[in-house]
Amino acid sequence: WISNVRGGSISCQGNHIKTSSKLVVFSTEQVKLWRLRDPESAQPSEAELTLHPGHGKLELVLFHPTSSGLLAVGATNSPLVWDTSRQDAPLAVLEQHSDQLQSLSWKPDGSLLASSCKVSSSNKPKTVNIFISLLSKTISKTRIRSTAQNSKDSRILWAKDDLLLTTGFDMMRGREVRLWDSRKLSSSVSSASLGTANGTVIPLFDDDTGLLILAGMVGLIFIPVFLFVKLFMNIDDWVADLSHCLTDAPTRGVCAVPKLDLDVMSCEVVRVLQLTDSHIVPISYQVPRKVCHEFHADLYPDTVGATPAMSAGEWWQGGNKQVPMEKVSLNPDKRPKTRVPRPYRVCLVHTDSFFFVCFVFHVLPNGDTVGTVICPGPSTKFRHIQGTVMHRDTHITNIRGLNLTTPGECDGFCANSKHVAVPLATSGGQIGVFERSKPGRQPDTNVPTFQNSVNVADLCWDPFDPHRLAVAGDDAKIRLWQVPEGGLVETLTEPDLILQGHTEKIYSIKFHPLASGLLVSSSYDLTVRLWNLDSGDQVKLLTGHEDQVFAMAWSPDGKLLATVCKDGKVRIYEPRKSATPVQEGPGPGGHRGARIVWVCEGKYLLVSGFNVQSERGLYLFSADSLSSGAVGNINVDVSPSILIPFYDPDTSVVILTGKGDTRVHIYEIVPESPYFVECSSFNTPEPHKGLAFLAKTECNVQDVEIAVALMLTKTTVEPVSFKVPRVKKEFFQDDVYPDTTICWEPALTAAAWLSGSNGEHKKMSLKPKDMIPVSEAPKEVPVKKYMPSSYYLEEKTDEQKKDELLSAMVAKLGNLDDPLPQEAFEGVDEDEWVCRQLEC
Repeated sequence: WISNVRGGSISCQGNHIKTSSKLVVFSTEQVKLWRLRDPESAQPSEAELTLHPGHGKLELVLFHPTSSGLLAVGATNSPLVWDTSRQDAPLAVLEQHSDQLQSLSWKPDGSLLASSCKVSSSNKPKTVNIFISLLSKTISKTRIRSTAQNSKDSRILWAKDDLLLTTGFDMMRGREVRLWDSRKLSSSVSSASLGTANGTVIPLFDDDTGLLILAGMVGLIFIPVFLFVKLFMNIDDWVADLSHCLTDAPTRGVCAVPKLDLDVMSCEVVRVLQLTDSHIVPISYQVPRKVCHEFHADLYPDTVGATPAMSAGEWWQGGNKQVPMEKVSLNPDKRPKTRVPRPYRVCLVHTDSFFFVCFVFHVLPNGDTVGTVICPGPSTKFRHIQGTVMHRDTHITNIRGLNLTTPGECDGFCANSKHVAVPLATSGGQIGVFERSKPGRQPDTNVPTFQNSVNVADLCWDPFDPHRLAVAGDDAKIRLWQVPEGGLVETLTEPDLILQGHTEKIYSIKFHPLASGLLVSSSYDLTVRLWNLDSGDQVKLLTGHEDQVFAMAWSPDGKLLATVCKDGKVRIYEPRKSATPVQEGPGPGGHRGARIVWVCEGKYLLVSGFNVQSERGLYLFSADSLSSGAVGNINVDVSPSILIPFYDPDTSVVILTGKGDTRVHIYEIVPESPYFVECSSFNTPEPHKGLAFLAKTECNVQDVEIAVALMLTKTTVEPVSFKVPRVKKEFFQDDVYPDTTICWEPALTAAAWLSGSNGEHKKMSLKPKDMIPVSEAPKEVPVKKYMPSSYYLEEKTDEQKKDELLSAMVAKLGNLDDPLPQEAFEGVDEDEWVCRQLEC
């Protein structure tokens, strides 16, 4: 298996994973063609050719089967035929379909192009279009009847001769496969039902053996899927079910490995690559034979090679020649002795968050390797990060009446080194405060709380005063509460300070990261206000938002404030100089919520939000050029809750999860392409309500913890440790632990910051005094194992090996000259034998 890959989005068309011996195409608005050199050589960093179709988002790409450099491209609803030697314009832009293109398929001789598209209207059937290349350089179209009675996804595939195969859904939402004769398109020849499921059926066909593979691709509901292998017989009895395979993981895409890479000496006739969420899994189909280590010619007819029959220009002039290939034999003894890579050498390309393309390497006679390319990206020491729930003795349990309806802009709860604040569902907007130093079972009743009087909209602890809690309410007021020394022992009803100024409900509040006593808030009145807690006054009013403010974030140096808004804009303010944004640019396409955080030393902004398909994703913006849009983005998954990010500036690792999720996503953010390096995720057995991360000093450096969080469940608060696996734990891992900021001490006061002063946090080392940095650890001299010289010099002939084998067998049987055991038995005398006979 190929592990640690990401299956990507499944909202686009195509099979999501492909194999070929030519060029690879991928993008969303561009078509890029790459050519690889030998795998051991340096790979190109830029595409060999880039095409700009300009007809909307690209969904499908398909090379011509007989002509070199001829490409079919499926845009949103327009098929294009492109000669890659002409970058200015396509050869043909075929007639627009009525809705989104869903699949393309060339006829094996390259004369016909078939496509299927979606028709969302209930009174229009789904259609398949056949485009025929003519000598007059025109494209004619024939439209056939509905291939499926349901508007869900479909696939089309050319099979044997003039037969077309389509997969889709019937009126009862059952998956079905239909066979069509392209010479008589009025109705399908035959059909077969594949049962009821959500996933699209992807067909793969091997013309040499007549094997048809039908793989069910999972939709939004993750369920196990089957792979069916069927055999074309004739029109009347067109399929014969041979076998099926139940896979271990949901399928994101499938492709067939080229015939030249099959293990023919093991009677392998088909190998399918299954793309899952995190692996590429080879599934092999072998024909059982008594003698497996011989070439069986009846299983392997000569197959089509890789030499093109004509150029794209010749095809466009009317050529429809079959590949002249002198077909290639799969017999290893008859194949040229060229360097062949390992059969499972597959590489994966992640495009701009839309689909994956997978290619198997092939070595050409000139030594070049053709296939896809993985753009070289940075490696990460955090790829195998491990999340672990700590021992039950550290849990706070039996929390009753938890408020499960906090707004989406609220993290759900908050924690610091001393306390955990949890909104409760009881009347009066009560907030339970639990001491971290007193874990265990909490009392069933009479839990000491803050009586906030109104529902809680957001809350957060003062980073420089661990006993002060700021709470925003539905009544447009912010209340400041103080926890007494020793903990909260009774319910408090009067806050220390109330801030008033907003005219409508408050969304969120954030403390300044450097200046003490400085708080920022956003409200439904579309304003952002800055408060001086020392005086209790509003000191700044920021405007410019046209809709709800989803989230705010202070820059690491405390000079700038970034916001992400429901109007689709990301803005940066410099509050001390201007009440209007100094920069703004386009944000995520979805409007269901978002979060924002500064990353990479304040050079970039990371936004977690939704795209127009309601998929959760991450978007990275340069803080110097918001108007240019996101420099990188990645789709994460599909879920209704907003991904709440925690960014660790020491490791550049971002940890994200949503309310009600069971999975915690982890990425390393790098300031260059691919920008997002996915690490191992952490899964919880039950949905959690959120995570609250603690200061870096809470980490146990002996166990290489890089982050410690508190996880809120239905009734408990559980500490979670995120560790990096290391071998030499007896040394301080100084590559993982740079000097960290002392974020719990203010760098300046609110008055100093408002007057124009800037500050900077002090830093400290996390290295214990009794540990040696791993960079200074003594180098271990590798011990080389030497074999005796006789092992290398002694080369025995076949006759010597045969004699040794016979000698060993004889030694086991024993000496043949020894008498048999029964020969040592004593018999009876002759006289006694005669007497016995007379008596009888």
